[in-house]
Amino acid sequence: MLQARRPDVNDSKIAKINQELLIAVGSNLGSQYGDAKKTVAAALRAIALSGREIRAVSRFYATPCFPAGAGPDYVNAALVLRSSEHSISGELHNLHAIEAEFGRSRATRWGMRTLDLDLVAAGSTIRPDVETYEAWRLLDGDRQRLEAPDQLILPHPRLQDRAFVLIPLRDVAPDWRHPVLGQSVAELCAELPESAVNEIVPI
Repeated sequence: MLQARRPDVNDSKIAKINQELLIAVGSNLGSQYGDAKKTVAAALRAIALSGREIRAVSRFYATPCFPAGAGPDYVNAALVLRSSEHSISGELHNLHAIEAEFGRSRATRWGMRTLDLDLVAAGSTIRPDVETYEAWRLLDGDRQRLEAPDQLILPHPRLQDRAFVLIPLRDVAPDWRHPVLGQSVAELCAELPESAVNEIVPI
């Protein structure tokens, strides 16, 4: 499993060729490959064909649309990916290119998705720094709906709040430890409200 290590915020160092990444996958609109479940499966194949080594894949889960009422329910999954790039920026570019192949549009924040590939963590990397990470983690709910960072924040600042990300991650990386909060995925899952956990249903 992924092990916590001392953060290094130099992009030339933090994403070496053997860096393990945690990726959250989701779809609620489907794509040219079929419904949401078929789209998630096709996305996994596309990631593998892009030269990335998939180390582990979670079960697929049916999850309520977030935010509530914004569209059809999602199919979500998570995977552990071994990087083939020398930079996190390169990996992010690859994920965005795959999303584009599936017709992903970024016109609406928290809108419906043909495909969502979120880089939620890269080992124990904190990017760009602890202060910026904490500012986004502590952003109040109203501002979260309106504001988006203009750079990649790692770990994902909402990771610890989202059952639809944490429950699939527990399948593949239960021992990964959050480099700021100091808790493992399993521990973060244990703190989720029971009502939120019960909404995440294996397919």
